[in-house]
Amino acid sequence: MMDDKNEKIIVSVDVDIKELMPGFLLNRQKDIKSIKEALEHNDYYNIQIMGHSMKGSGSGYGLDTISDIGTSLEKAAKERNSEDIKNLVNELSDYLGQIKIIYE
Repeated sequence: MMDDKNEKIIVSVDVDIKELMPGFLLNRQKDIKSIKEALEHNDYYNIQIMGHSMKGSGSGYGLDTISDIGTSLEKAAKERNSEDIKNLVNELSDYLGQIKIIYE
């Protein structure tokens, strides 16, 4: 089975957060850059903090996948598992590139 990264992931979220969503998504893009930089410096503590933040905020925006990735990032950082962190950053990047938000 091929993993088609061009295929969109449709996510329905509350119209009340429509104005907040672009900023939230932009901040997750910034997190990717920050996590990569932190990993270069073996700064697992800050990766853990960023993962914890994503874990708490993703579901509030209707993006449970971001919460799941945040949970895994937090755990990988606690374990100082750089390979898992790299994979999770790629997963987050792919997800952000594939989601299409539908406001209801």
